[in-house]
Amino acid sequence: MNKLYVVGLGPGGADGITIRAENVLRESDVIVGYTVYIDLVRAQFPDKEYLSTPMRKEVDRVRLALSIAAEGKTVAMVCSGDAGVYGMSGLCEELLSEYPGVELITVPGVSAVLSGAAILGAPLMHDFAVISLSDLLTPWEKIEKRLLMAAEADFVICLYNPSSRKRHDYLARACDLVLRHASPETVCGIAKNIGREGEETKVLTLKELRDTEVDMFSTVFIGNSQTKVINGKMVTPRGYLYE
Repeated sequence: MNKLYVVGLGPGGADGITIRAENVLRESDVIVGYTVYIDLVRAQFPDKEYLSTPMRKEVDRVRLALSIAAEGKTVAMVCSGDAGVYGMSGLCEELLSEYPGVELITVPGVSAVLSGAAILGAPLMHDFAVISLSDLLTPWEKIEKRLLMAAEADFVICLYNPSSRKRHDYLARACDLVLRHASPETVCGIAKNIGREGEETKVLTLKELRDTEVDMFSTVFIGNSQTKVINGKMVTPRGYLYE
């Protein structure tokens, strides 16, 4: 009672939800979230009360969830992927003090950086950076600096939110920045609809990626100088010695 769980649902399929997350959703009286994420679990938990808010109403959504928890109910706020990776955990923590008596518990899930890497091969076997190309909350100038620094340091780079109707050229712009420090032949990968119907992957070069159209259901991986293609998969060697 008086609990708010912030639950990561993983990539989207029912088999991608952790056992802990499934148990928490079963325990909860009310499930709150963005409509797209609620639709991922509604069929699995049809007897729950569902409440949603539109995109860009995140503060309202969190306050709604916390206020219901303050009334004595057990509430689950659902997010795709992991709740602490571009999810709702941080905002819930920020607003928690306004609702004394509510216990906040984050339930981790499988983020797209991990589930996308798994279907592409093994691109994250060495150091990597995760950068969102969405400039709704982060100025593009800061995103640009992060891309340049990550590329100069030879990190594998995972890109979230690589494109949208309003940001159709952002992936090309990101590739142009990375190309200042990386070879055009750098191995890259795209994971689309991870864990959902229509799942697909593509391995290509950085030069090819620059001119490739992607959508918001895609996660993009840009390899480092050691990343290679092995049996059609994207692999960044860890450096183990073997004969």
